[in-house]
Amino acid sequence: MTKWRDSWTAYILILPAALYVLILAFIPAIEAVYYSFTNIKGGYTLFNYSFVLSVFGTRPIVNTFIVTVTALILQFVFAFALASLLAKPFKGRGAFSAIILIPFGVATIVTAVIFHNIFSTYGGYANSFLNIFGVKPLDWTGSFDTSLFALILADSWKNTPIVTLILLAGMTTISPDLYSQAMVDGANVIQRFFRITLPNMAGFIAIALMIRGISEFNIFAMALLLFPYQLLTTMTYSLYDTVNAHPAYAGATILLGFVLIFATLIMFYRTRYGVGHSNGK
Repeated sequence: MTKWRDSWTAYILILPAALYVLILAFIPAIEAVYYSFTNIKGGYTLFNYSFVLSVFGTRPIVNTFIVTVTALILQFVFAFALASLLAKPFKGRGAFSAIILIPFGVATIVTAVIFHNIFSTYGGYANSFLNIFGVKPLDWTGSFDTSLFALILADSWKNTPIVTLILLAGMTTISPDLYSQAMVDGANVIQRFFRITLPNMAGFIAIALMIRGISEFNIFAMALLLFPYQLLTTMTYSLYDTVNAHPAYAGATILLGFVLIFATLIMFYRTRYGVGHSNGK
């Protein structure tokens, strides 16, 4: 009787979270897929997908992948360096940790305003810095490459702290004895990194990449606030700008497919390099 009661108690406790996922995530996703294959009369069609591709082309898809991959690489590199630094005791580590976390607490709209002021064509801090070295002011939001750079930099500045915290949690789980034994065996820094650090942090790396990767695929507010016109069009921005609901469902389904593929690849990485190593394979 007690065992039965405990099991039902566990189900009751997770019920709110399950309902939240079902109502706000699972059902809307199923509806988006369903309506993407229907027209205004309720018939089944592929017109919505052809409409999305004919109107927007593949440029929003390419832009989304560029932003996602570049931002993930930048955030992971900086976060790994910061986590490596914070994993070692030094004077003032607490204050340094607090400073690093500040960007994550800044609202998206505030971050966009800050970087808009930094990369403003006239009077921006970036151009003022370039003037010191005699470089002419740049129109940061006037071309694809410079706009992409500003967007990725703003997004990375805000979200690198959360990646740092996840990687730091992974580093603290690695026993220092492993590194000591590897050094005794003659392993250099690179060998210790690929044979000890990465395998033992595979699960944490997967979590960080999945959380940030899905968010990068859905990047919208930052691009909209930084560039209030369709110079830098991502998939989510295209959905927002689409007036016809059914093509918007088709675009959402395409984006959902990319997210699921990305999540599957990350979980495969975690299983291959995390679970496999922990089992001694």
